[in-house]
Amino acid sequence: MNGREAGKGNFLLFYGPDALGDKKMQRNILEYLENTVQKYPQKTAFANDKMGMTFQEVYQVSRSIGSCLYEKGYEKEPVVIYMHKHPHMIAAFWGTVYSSCFYVPIDEEMPKFRIELIFQNLKPRVVICDEMTRGQIGEFEDFTGEVLLYDEIAGYPVNEKALSDIRRRAIDTDPVYIVFTSGSTGIPKGVAACHRSVIDYVESLTEVLGVNEDSVLANQTPLYFDACLKELFSSLKCGATTYLVPKALFMFPIKLVEFLNEYKINTVCWVVSALTMISSMKTFDKVVPKYLHTVAFGSEVFPIKQFNLWRKALPKARFINLYGPTEATGMSCYYEVDREFQEGEPIPIGRPFKNTDIILLDENNQVPKQGEPGEMCIRGTALTLGYYNNQEKTDEVFVQNPLNHSYHEWIYRTGDIGKLNERGELVFISRKDFQIKHMGHRIELGEIEVHVNMIEGIGSACCIYDKEKEKIVLFYVGDIESGELITQLKKKLPRYMIPNHVYALEQMPLTANGKIDRNRLKQISEEKKRRK
Repeated sequence: MNGREAGKGNFLLFYGPDALGDKKMQRNILEYLENTVQKYPQKTAFANDKMGMTFQEVYQVSRSIGSCLYEKGYEKEPVVIYMHKHPHMIAAFWGTVYSSCFYVPIDEEMPKFRIELIFQNLKPRVVICDEMTRGQIGEFEDFTGEVLLYDEIAGYPVNEKALSDIRRRAIDTDPVYIVFTSGSTGIPKGVAACHRSVIDYVESLTEVLGVNEDSVLANQTPLYFDACLKELFSSLKCGATTYLVPKALFMFPIKLVEFLNEYKINTVCWVVSALTMISSMKTFDKVVPKYLHTVAFGSEVFPIKQFNLWRKALPKARFINLYGPTEATGMSCYYEVDREFQEGEPIPIGRPFKNTDIILLDENNQVPKQGEPGEMCIRGTALTLGYYNNQEKTDEVFVQNPLNHSYHEWIYRTGDIGKLNERGELVFISRKDFQIKHMGHRIELGEIEVHVNMIEGIGSACCIYDKEKEKIVLFYVGDIESGELITQLKKKLPRYMIPNHVYALEQMPLTANGKIDRNRLKQISEEKKRRK
């Protein structure tokens, strides 16, 4: 057997010129799959509530797709994966990478207008779709390329020589994927991540979470967000199993927890709103996720009242706060909860992952004193390649480190404000965008939200600021009257921080990845103004 072949059963493993398992030489994310398929060929890698794919099946299908794309002339370019959320979509991701191309995930949940903007930015020559999405491709006028049906290319003959040549020429700064984030101008921005940044991220994340071959993860977010990397790459690297949770279950907390128990889910990495939806509805009075031993959360501040309900329900579980932007390949910091927190006290985001550094910079590009706020800036190999086909926006936030005057060193300016607490732990304060000037005072909207969430009967809360009317607008979900809510807030907050308008909602609007949808709240606020 030569250095590129290792046979087991009825499948053939393929490797580049590097020695198998040589961690020092790893430069391609596909090495995770190639190592894991040797150990656990028949183990389920990715599944939903109807079917699953073993590591062997994922390996074989992805190499077939990679061979097909190569033989059709696609190389080092974006390949749009337009499929519904399914294990087959994940296999198409890895198949795209095998071809030397980089995958761009979208699905039918995304608004047509947003997809059209993405096509305009990418100008892709090829789209991989499934039976559910194939008929929709013709609706996008800007796309005139080739459409490949997953079922027709999943069994394509594998071109061993081509895959070998592709791997030999590959380097670790080649792109792996592009995921699109919301742009402040309404134009989505495509963040391009490379093998090096993803490998650094995966190595740190799996160590922090303690993922191994016994881990069973439940994916909460759509596959077109980078948040899904936590589950997908944990499975690839460690031989863990990932279940794709049906979106509809997040409207029914009891059924959601029953799903976790049915599939013996022991590890979740979810946005805070998905977790608080369960705890605020008194779900734990009826059913508890009995297999969960690791609960990671991020993207929003976890209200302490809701967090304590989770700790009470799962007293032996590990709880880990994660922080990080898409532009730094996902999560960059972590804090494992090791003490009690009082209501109103923020859970730290702790410290950076390995090979990542967080710099706090004040308005003068200097490091603030401990305890004083600054913008969190990230440096290290976890930084992505910037925004695809958008050099102007890239140059606005991927900048020279102002503390380094000796050589080129890029940092990413997150737009997030943080500080070091008395323990030396990093604490997230707010987005720059959520700082307002109101009645002559500088206010953090997040501080108002913290106090609202402390009130008995509140499930969730969010503040926005009406710049035109100079009014603070509070939206909340809970079984308390708005007048009583204001009465209680007046006992805790100064007059200038009391919301001017308060609206109760049956449920908080959420974005596709489960965060509170502040843009939708602004629309609701405008609609209510027009009715007055």
